[in-house]
Amino acid sequence: MTKYRKSQAPISTTTYDKNEVEAETKNIYEALSIIAKRSMQINLDIKKELHEKLDEFATHNDSLEEIFENKEQIEVSKFYESLPKPHALAVEEWLQNRVYHRNTEE
Repeated sequence: MTKYRKSQAPISTTTYDKNEVEAETKNIYEALSIIAKRSMQINLDIKKELHEKLDEFATHNDSLEEIFENKEQIEVSKFYESLPKPHALAVEEWLQNRVYHRNTEE
């Protein structure tokens, strides 16, 4: 299903060691900027995948009176809601050195 399912990223708020986060770049602001950009990429990936899954189960009716709950759509939505948030996934990737980055000024 999704590659983020196997992630060990925390579901709830976690405190990280500032020195560990900035170790790669030697600048906390640069590290956070990279993590934020990766978080946006992850969010777009998850959103795209979710919409594709929901479209598989979509019923296309023109009548507003015939709206009903689709159990498959509900299950898919619940699964994606239970995933760690994109920023937690991005921080986990950053701390495991799985995020490629480069300084364009160098």
